[in-house]
Amino acid sequence: MGQMVNSVNGSAQRYDFARARKGLALAALLAGTALSVGLPGPILAQAFGFGSVTVEGNERIEDSTVLSYAKIGQGAVSGGELNAAYQRIVASGLFEQVELVPQGDSLVIRVVEYPTVSQINIEGNRRIEDEELMALVTSEPRRVFNPQTAESDAAAIAKLYEARGRLAASVTPRIIRRSDNRVDLVFEVVEGGVVEIERLSFVGNRAYSDGRLRRVLQTKQAGLLRRLISRDSFVADRIEFDKQLLRDFYAARGYVDFRILSVNSEFARERDGFFITFNVQEGQSFRFGRVTASSELSQVNAQDFLDVSGIDSGDTYSPADVENTIARMERLALRKGLNFVRVEPVISRDARNLALDVEFKLVRGPRIFVERIDIEGNATTLDRVIRRQFRIVEGDPFNPREVRASAERIRALGYFASAEVDSRQGTTPEQVIIDVDVEEQPTGSLSFGGSYSADNGPGLNISFSERNFLGRGQTLRFEVTTGTDSANTDLTFIEPYFLGRNLQFRFDAFYNIADLDEASYNTRVVGFSPSIEFPIGEDSRLQLRYRLSKDTISNVDQGDPDDPTDNGSSPILQAEEGSRYTSQVGYSFSYDTRRTGLDPNTGYLLRFGQDIAGLGGDSEYIRSTALGVAQTKVYNEEVTLRATLEGGSINAINDQTTRVTDRFFLNSNQLRGFAPLGVGPRDLNATNRDALGGNAYVAARLEAEFPLGLPEEYGITGGLFLDAGSVWSLDNVEGAGGVEVDDDFHLRSSVGVSVFWTTPIGPLRFNFAKVLEAQDYDEEQPFNVTISTTF
Repeated sequence: MGQMVNSVNGSAQRYDFARARKGLALAALLAGTALSVGLPGPILAQAFGFGSVTVEGNERIEDSTVLSYAKIGQGAVSGGELNAAYQRIVASGLFEQVELVPQGDSLVIRVVEYPTVSQINIEGNRRIEDEELMALVTSEPRRVFNPQTAESDAAAIAKLYEARGRLAASVTPRIIRRSDNRVDLVFEVVEGGVVEIERLSFVGNRAYSDGRLRRVLQTKQAGLLRRLISRDSFVADRIEFDKQLLRDFYAARGYVDFRILSVNSEFARERDGFFITFNVQEGQSFRFGRVTASSELSQVNAQDFLDVSGIDSGDTYSPADVENTIARMERLALRKGLNFVRVEPVISRDARNLALDVEFKLVRGPRIFVERIDIEGNATTLDRVIRRQFRIVEGDPFNPREVRASAERIRALGYFASAEVDSRQGTTPEQVIIDVDVEEQPTGSLSFGGSYSADNGPGLNISFSERNFLGRGQTLRFEVTTGTDSANTDLTFIEPYFLGRNLQFRFDAFYNIADLDEASYNTRVVGFSPSIEFPIGEDSRLQLRYRLSKDTISNVDQGDPDDPTDNGSSPILQAEEGSRYTSQVGYSFSYDTRRTGLDPNTGYLLRFGQDIAGLGGDSEYIRSTALGVAQTKVYNEEVTLRATLEGGSINAINDQTTRVTDRFFLNSNQLRGFAPLGVGPRDLNATNRDALGGNAYVAARLEAEFPLGLPEEYGITGGLFLDAGSVWSLDNVEGAGGVEVDDDFHLRSSVGVSVFWTTPIGPLRFNFAKVLEAQDYDEEQPFNVTISTTF
């Protein structure tokens, strides 16, 4: 690949590996270059007789070792045997030069040994650390130097730079001669510049715009953040992955005839960028036509299996829907005790109506059993973490579809850089062995950073997270978040398979303090909460939990006794000052179709939960909350529409009253245009008109997100929103004297625009709101910045 400079006593000698390889190959072919020029030729046709064979020039390597490679003894030797001996000695990789010199009745084997590598260094690299590059080097100190190995190492380093978008990078291996036949091996790196994607374009697309398709690809155009992200650099291997992403995107939308005709990559004239063009043929979008089921088995009722399909005629055709239906049907067969039942889809095309009729045939599959499951490559992760992703065990009927699904579950864990699951014949034709080959990747992270929110101001974040704790598949997370007005410390432990079952056990411990500018009191909440969560349906889950906390309200402004006009905070808050233990049990039911729904552009999330306090502790109440979210994409998926409705109520029992730490508030994400603690009942007679919270709340949000016409690589889109909500109801107004609290239901509302910006630190959202309806005592906030969450 390159040349090495041999520095000997201050003089430099050039070592040309390309020429050396060519010379060695020629010598091996002709057997004349390496032999003494005094030999009469042609050599291959001659015979020689040697009474002795000697070795010269070797220092570290014994004569017997050289002779064992040569395999030439005394007596008659042909020219072909000499040539073969030469090739064996060269192939040993121990010698820089080899000569076979006949001298009368003696054969002299003259060799020059390769030097020993003293040390290995990498120079010129700035973008990639030495440790990462040295991991690619197979040459080793205190081993014999091999030029082919050195060149292979240089090629591996150059390939890593190519994967980082630096196609112009070059790596040259060089050696520096030292005494005692030793050399230093140095890889000189010229990194060059990043070759970026200047333009990603498409030809032949009609249903979806270039911008929508660019959002599908992993490769991105170079934009404002080109120095912070690497997905805008050209990586040839990524193109194949992008092609598969495009196929999956169109297939999920009914384009069964979609094809990628070609992908053209053109180098810019300045050789600093690529222009990539995908030439596609979309075809037509098909829908499901008639969906039927039939059975070749007398004991199987096809209608029972059709009832679990979940596919309706007229739905957009998707191969994923067919696969999901097959999986549901085969699981139903197992529940019915029907082994070796396979579902084969038969698809018929109705080109006139752009429909695909699907018949699910239930047939008897081959009687093949799982002999064993072999797992390799997991140095840290325990076998059971991988094995529990399989729904089958040794001795169960073999189901290829279930094995593929298990492979996807293993990859979805995020513990492995790659995971391959294959099957092969076992000890008998009726058995198979499932091979799992994984490559582990780092699963822990330690981060330090800053944050900002309109509710808590600027803050500092320190977090540690390990998603595969001790190789057991457990999650351990510790996080400290400080802000201008608050500080939160949280410890979380998650065991996804509690007691070896599909039960997620979670334990949270927390210590939260708040000293808000919007309130003349402080709060401190410390406690813990264990919970268990498990699926009760394909899209639904149930969580059972317990929570014990100590809730403290302190530093409530008592007013100035010498100033009759300063009565401080509301008597309601003054009465609530102090600590109270809360012991509660609760549950949450959730129904989520965002990942498993049939429509890739529409999703729903429904959640309902209740908590009952009073099993010990000082608080007694029943809290109920509900949330509903729906999202869909329209106008060829260019515009996202989202609707959110949430609410809750808390009812004290046994003649108790709620406290400010129990009641509901609306933050600036739930009701934009208003400050934190900006709405809800207030004591208008108090000097400090603190928000008291309410025993009931409701909030509704309608949102639209759409492109602004800016280049997609900038990651900037726009949005509109309409928010409405209210907090109301108190149960301790009458018991506090001198209060004037309006705790009736008053609807607040606002409209506004949003700017979404996708950055390496997270998706930011800038909201500009205009309040439409408010009470005189409400506090408004027309602008805020938040981390945008995705539905």
